[in-house]
Amino acid sequence: MEHIKEFFRNDKFAEYVGIELLEVSEGQAKARLKVDDRHLNGVGLTHGAAIFTLADLVFAVASNSHGRVAVSINASIAYLKAIRDGILFAEAREVSLNPKLATYIIHVTDQDGNMVATFQGTVYRKKERLQNEG
Repeated sequence: MEHIKEFFRNDKFAEYVGIELLEVSEGQAKARLKVDDRHLNGVGLTHGAAIFTLADLVFAVASNSHGRVAVSINASIAYLKAIRDGILFAEAREVSLNPKLATYIIHVTDQDGNMVATFQGTVYRKKERLQNEG
């Protein structure tokens, strides 16, 4: 799975936001984000877009872990707890896989394991292979 991690090092937006990819296995991924001032909204809470981006990255990694290009066709998120600081973790798990579609559930938690958000996404699986697949 190292080739998948290497492929996603090219995700410039995730890099800019400060997301660190921790683990990748077939149909699964885990990443973290240390919340700092750039992640806060106008009322001093972690911006929903920062949380969504963290969840979306592990969604992308997990769905592309099979080596085929997978692109999102639907994603939704529910924010369950407000966060001002600390470390957020996102963990993606594949719940359905077929030749054309796959669905993933992502849990975003804080450093104490409290649920911050739940994310559900579905991808369309293209026939093309990832470019630098091993």
